[in-house]
Amino acid sequence: MNRPKLLVVEDDPALRAQYRWAFPNCRVVQAADRDHALAAAEREQPAAALLDLGLPPDTEGVAEGFATLAGLRRISPGMPVVVVSGQGQRENMLRAVAEGAYDFCEKPIDLAVLRTIIDRALRLRELEQENLRLALVPRNSPIRDIITADEGMLKLCRMVERLAQVSVPVLLLGESGTGKEALAHALHEMGPRASGRFIAINCAAIPEPLLESELFGHERGAFTGAVRQVAGRIESAHGGTLFLDEIGDLPAALQAKLLRFLQDQVIERVGGRTPISLDVRVVSATNQPLESLAETGGFRADLLYRLNTLTIRIPPLRERGEDALLLARWFLARHAREFNRRLRGLDPGAAQAVLAHPWPGNVRELANRIRRAALMAEGQLLSTADLELAAVPLPEEEMLDLRAIRLRAERSALERALARSGGGLAAAARLLGISRPSIYALLETHGLTAGRKRAEPQADPTPPTEPPQVPPCPE
Repeated sequence: MNRPKLLVVEDDPALRAQYRWAFPNCRVVQAADRDHALAAAEREQPAAALLDLGLPPDTEGVAEGFATLAGLRRISPGMPVVVVSGQGQRENMLRAVAEGAYDFCEKPIDLAVLRTIIDRALRLRELEQENLRLALVPRNSPIRDIITADEGMLKLCRMVERLAQVSVPVLLLGESGTGKEALAHALHEMGPRASGRFIAINCAAIPEPLLESELFGHERGAFTGAVRQVAGRIESAHGGTLFLDEIGDLPAALQAKLLRFLQDQVIERVGGRTPISLDVRVVSATNQPLESLAETGGFRADLLYRLNTLTIRIPPLRERGEDALLLARWFLARHAREFNRRLRGLDPGAAQAVLAHPWPGNVRELANRIRRAALMAEGQLLSTADLELAAVPLPEEEMLDLRAIRLRAERSALERALARSGGGLAAAARLLGISRPSIYALLETHGLTAGRKRAEPQADPTPPTEPPQVPPCPE
């Protein structure tokens, strides 16, 4: 069994020894001061930490303890830190919780209470890591390079899988960056032509005088500089697939010549007179409205009818549900491995900004932003500043992060425990399985007050044998 690592930051050797045997289910990593604690956190990546606020060189003060807490939060923002302090220092412990500590425990330590707090912290960490892992696993898509959880996009992928088996022309319509070339590759690689060549040409990227020769090839002496016979892209795709990207930019003169090829599967090289029979599947793509262009004469209608035997309309990223967030996490995980960086994900503000951004450049824009942020980010969680996106407010009713959920559940459990104990804090703490200092912190966090009330006659004043499981304290 792989035991979780627990970082113990304590300057007292006797207490460190006690903690080592007090947590047999953990691999205890020890440190006696801030420098060693931060180095251990970087090196060991512990699941949780137990931190004494009184650390050298000022063991009577708390400045060094709070500096260590800030350092641990910076190195591992999601790691729960439980702080320990002496009696009468409730103000310092509440401050620690406000600065990101998971919970606190008062000296002298009650090991049973401390074990409960640490166990809950480790379970929380395990759940958060599992949620992150699941978030990075996309739903099954039949296409290798398409990452999606959107039902419409998954349906489109299954359509591409079926169309790959037949060699009819396919027209891919969609905005720039939506993945048209990835789908064209899929139509080739998932069908019977996979052993042939996949030849792609961007009709908008090649000057018009050169495009005819690029597509159809030329004979020696066909024009100045034609010193040898050259096969064109269509001829090179014999037995495979020809992908014509930005087909809407194909010059009118070449539209007629391409139409003849689609009708007869025959071409003639520039300057040649010999017909060449070919077996090529044509997949074309554009972000232009070809139907409108055909109506106005900007594109040949008869060529459009040949190209769009089957048409696939690819939705923009903004219409694909939460795919933007799924893709952002997927790209981040990939670039973290590529750049050997410890990046854990996106903070809640960045996640909300990714979902709210319209992504005019679609998946290509998203991939570039995540790549840049993965290189430049200083923390382990990407922020809106790292992504260069505008911050978006997080409405209370729409917050889905663990902190908000824990706060709501925590308040509900606290109110039930107070009602059952008749307002008695000691009894309520026992019901919740937390320390008395912790319940004071919870009351302050949620703005609740407690006074002992007479219990209802039918209430059972006896606490249960096992304390109920309740959500952990907020970070």
